[in-house]
Amino acid sequence: MAHDSDLPCDGDGICMVCKGKPGDGETLTCKTCVAPWHVACLSAPPETLAAAAQWECPDCSFVAGGANAAATAAVGVGSEIVAAIRAIESDGSLTEQEKAKRRQELMSGGGRRADDEKEKVEKANGVLDLFDEGLNCSFCMQLPERPVTTPCGHNFCLKCFEKWIGQGKRTCANCRNAIPPKMASNPRINSALVIAIRMAKMSKTNASGGPPKEYHFVHNQDRPDKAYTTERAKKAGKANACSGKIFVTVPNDHFGPILAENDPERKQGVLVGETWEGRMECRQWGAHFPHVAGIAGQSEYGAQSVALSGGYEDDEDHGEWFLYTGSGGRDLSGNKRTNKMHSFDQKFDKSNEALRVSCRKGYPVRVVRSHKEKDSSYAPETGVRYDGIYRIEKCWRKAGIQGFMVCRYLFVRCDNAPAPWTSDDNGDRPRPLPNIPELKNATDITERKGVASWDYDEEKGCWMWKKPPPESRKPIESVQEDGTTKVRRHRPALSIQDRLLKEFSCSICRKVMSLPLTTPCAHNFCKSCLESSFAGQTFIKQRTCEGGRTLRTQKNIMKCPSCPNDISDFLQNPQVNRELMGVIESLQRQSKQTEDDEASEETDGTDEKPDVVPEDAELCSKTSDVLKEDTEGKEGIQKSPTKIKPQEQKKASGGDSIPTEKPLEKHGLVDDEHEKSGKETKKAAVDNKVKRTNKRKADDSPGARVKTRKQKA
Repeated sequence: MAHDSDLPCDGDGICMVCKGKPGDGETLTCKTCVAPWHVACLSAPPETLAAAAQWECPDCSFVAGGANAAATAAVGVGSEIVAAIRAIESDGSLTEQEKAKRRQELMSGGGRRADDEKEKVEKANGVLDLFDEGLNCSFCMQLPERPVTTPCGHNFCLKCFEKWIGQGKRTCANCRNAIPPKMASNPRINSALVIAIRMAKMSKTNASGGPPKEYHFVHNQDRPDKAYTTERAKKAGKANACSGKIFVTVPNDHFGPILAENDPERKQGVLVGETWEGRMECRQWGAHFPHVAGIAGQSEYGAQSVALSGGYEDDEDHGEWFLYTGSGGRDLSGNKRTNKMHSFDQKFDKSNEALRVSCRKGYPVRVVRSHKEKDSSYAPETGVRYDGIYRIEKCWRKAGIQGFMVCRYLFVRCDNAPAPWTSDDNGDRPRPLPNIPELKNATDITERKGVASWDYDEEKGCWMWKKPPPESRKPIESVQEDGTTKVRRHRPALSIQDRLLKEFSCSICRKVMSLPLTTPCAHNFCKSCLESSFAGQTFIKQRTCEGGRTLRTQKNIMKCPSCPNDISDFLQNPQVNRELMGVIESLQRQSKQTEDDEASEETDGTDEKPDVVPEDAELCSKTSDVLKEDTEGKEGIQKSPTKIKPQEQKKASGGDSIPTEKPLEKHGLVDDEHEKSGKETKKAAVDNKVKRTNKRKADDSPGARVKTRKQKA
């Protein structure tokens, strides 16, 4: 047992007994735990130099037979740790660095190490193990409880972080980088990590057979028939309004018109010319689901509908066709809801890319016009009106009225019902495209190649789907005859890895983060996305007065894209969150491996003989017979070949043997003789190739060319 006054040196090399820092020759290192001790403060220092080389500290050594039963029981746990450390030291397969790492892990875990190992064995899902390895708090060595992420990219528990700050420390416990004073006084919890850790724990609970967690939500049939706005939210508009019941049975990503079969109440569908009081009522009938955004779509899937509401001054409305301006290009940071001024160029991404996908594939796009479109003669006087199906014929980029590049789209009407502003009885017919003068100076022009998915049928005399419409990826709630609600899903459930990757998405590009950055306000972004958001801005603002006198420089405020906090100090030297990046990369590898395993299983399950015999079936059968004779009598070797010998190719083609390998459909093992013969054949082919190359060089030599000219002369 250790004496009460025997204490080692701390992490800074200061003796915990005399509070002094011993010199290099005044410390003694334990051979078991490798902890430094002050020799002058030891109660029983080693007497000889040999004893000092094999010295064990009082915590790792105890006198056999010199302690009573109570003392023996007290040191039981310590003796187990000592035995484990000695086992690590005696393992010759480990390097000194690996031994030190295992000793540190053992000592930091203490008596809980055995329980932790037992718990890891019982885990049914490897996702939580992945989080344990990459996101543990450096103080308690557990998954962070209410995680806090420092600007240098390290994660801690909130209580551990506050305790560290309470001791007067203002540097990171891992890298010693300075912690901003604002974060030290008011640390923010990283919500993305909270959700990810909760999902990982839930996956373990579900895998171990625990009770599933219940989620409570309001079903569509329980919603009010009319969307409403509370008295408190009326001043701010309808941004906080309650959405009413959806009367149609189409998902949010439904393409094309809404037919009578999707209207269980009225049995007529959504007709051209229907008008609603506002965007919330328009959403209830599925004509345009977003109640604020002007484009409904997904960048990799396509756009389903657009709304003309006078948001951009570049729009041109001509009724049967109009020029539509894409979204973006305006600064909506902080609490801004609207901004008429452009501050950067628009790009073909997000909803703009969704419109371009619909242009390329010829998808039908529903169009609604709002009374806010003041410059259009075709807009309704009040409310929002459904004007039918349009198709995007071209899209491009050009310099807008305010000087920045904008995305432009040419919409042409192609509906079977007449437009609300015409007195015709019939719908639209295919019409020539209008002349657009701005196309001369346009860039990134995109036109559809091939047959459109929604096109006019001359035999039937109507617009219809020429190709199958895209399958919906959203779940649909439908009420059965017995009153129960059934949810139909059009896509398989995501794996736990994919769901976690979805949580680790950038707040700007909405994709999985690449080189993740965590701001002091606990928001996560890709490094490239965050830097591009502040491209061209300086950290210092130069000021001058009217008389030309230079004033004192002022700090440029750079607000976080997700909140109004200033992150200019963080942007001067942003540090990548390495722990989070390691977890994301591991999840991506696991997800890819799972997909490969599923693909291989599907391939193995569908690996059958084809009904049609290929042209080289005779060659394959001959090769199989040759290899079959060689493999007879060998145990553990399958009789299906994996490669075709080059000799057989030579016999079949009558030409030189080419060292190519043609894999067959069936997979099997090849014995050592076949591998050896294949290597010899490949080597011979390489030698032949070298000989032919040398011969060609000799023929191309200057002497050979002179000789040929003399012969010709």
